Amino acid sequence: MKQTVTTSSIPLDMRQTANMQTGQEPGKYADKPPLVILTGPTAVGKSELSIGLARKVGGEIISADSMQVYRRMDIGSAKIMPQQMGGIPHHLIDIMEPTEEFNVVAFQQLAKQAMKEIYGRGHIPILVGGTGFYIQAVLYDIDFTENDEDTALRGELEEIAKKQGCGVLYEQLRRIDPESCETIHANNVKRVIRAIEFYKKTGIKISEHNKKQRQNDSPYKFAYFVLSDDRARLYSRIETRIDAMLEQGLVDEVSRLAKQGCTRDMVSMQGLGYKEILDYLDGHMTLEEAVYRMKRDTRHFAKRQLTWFRRERDVIWVDKQEFAYDDGCILAYMAKALEDRNVCGKSPE
Repeated sequence: MKQTVTTSSIPLDMRQTANMQTGQEPGKYADKPPLVILTGPTAVGKSELSIGLARKVGGEIISADSMQVYRRMDIGSAKIMPQQMGGIPHHLIDIMEPTEEFNVVAFQQLAKQAMKEIYGRGHIPILVGGTGFYIQAVLYDIDFTENDEDTALRGELEEIAKKQGCGVLYEQLRRIDPESCETIHANNVKRVIRAIEFYKKTGIKISEHNKKQRQNDSPYKFAYFVLSDDRARLYSRIETRIDAMLEQGLVDEVSRLAKQGCTRDMVSMQGLGYKEILDYLDGHMTLEEAVYRMKRDTRHFAKRQLTWFRRERDVIWVDKQEFAYDDGCILAYMAKALEDRNVCGKSPE
């Protein structure tokens, strides 16, 4: 069932607090609770900055990441660990087993529940992560009821992927919805199948459906920050991060997961880093080749993320170069933007 965030689900004292924080009169802000978004490409430095931002606005962080929800998948997901959270509450981290399937519908439901609890404590939710579709689903309250599962059709498409490879389905998707291919990776079997399934069921391209949903008015008073950096510097950070993951024991982490019954067809094991190391462990490639592919595909992923965010409306781009990589200056800029947009008032610090 579609959930809509309304002021009736937010305690009256929280609504009054929000009105005072934004400097608005109670009636004006009542229908739009505050929401802050901090996103950007992988390895750009979102997690570190989000802690300072949460302190500034009295916020709690909701992870908008498709991999950090999984327990025991710490290294490959670059998961923020408890000792790095600086005392800031974090939500939607370590809540599922790797054998479970996590998707945008589950994220939307869990994020809304977390937001309701955060509002109840008089705090501001901050969505932090690089999964643009997850952010969009919450920000514009996208309705997924038209995309209910068709078990027979999905089974047919899964069988094609198993026997002929995902590439066959990807080319089919390219013919019917080339725009979706710009944001869905060829190896992401689940999303490729769902996009084809949606078209076959409705006669509408899923990219067109999503575009239409993005035109919804947001039920939130929000600021949507996109952190960016020089591409060469970003790519260097990606490579450094992957080298660090290997030193921290990524191969052992994936090996343990495989021994616990995690297989390559599971959503969790299709994440960057996990599928490549699985191929290495299964003898399909050398470790050197696996690392090469991890770095290459992560760079491509970062590029696709930036393409996605450029298409989003009403975003505030924050180029780290323009602030001389000074987090204090970046935080001051974001705090001022939040105040100017009446998302929240002056810093409680």
